[in-house]
Amino acid sequence: MKIKYTTMIVKDIDESIKFYKEVMGFEIDSQYDLGPAGTITLLKGEGETMVELIKNPADEPGLFSIGMDVEDINATVKELKSKGARITMEPMPITVGSLAFLEDPNGVRIALIQHN
Repeated sequence: MKIKYTTMIVKDIDESIKFYKEVMGFEIDSQYDLGPAGTITLLKGEGETMVELIKNPADEPGLFSIGMDVEDINATVKELKSKGARITMEPMPITVGSLAFLEDPNGVRIALIQHN
């Protein structure tokens, strides 16, 4: 597994994009308009790991999750369960592939993503 992104829920997406571009030197990788569900912007700095900014009406601002890229989500979830991981959402299809969630001992959400 490798870290793909860190997701943050933001109050003001435009202000957050401006900060990550102008202050931190990141570039916009992609943006998604989810209609009433919100907006997502992925920003890329050096290396492969990205920052994902989400503005939506459902979640409070702050760290939301750490995203891990996996080759086989079902095999990964099975292995993690065998090691005692707390899976909070079983694999489900999403636009780019499949997604599952688990939590670390501190309650930090870890998203597992298998891209198609």
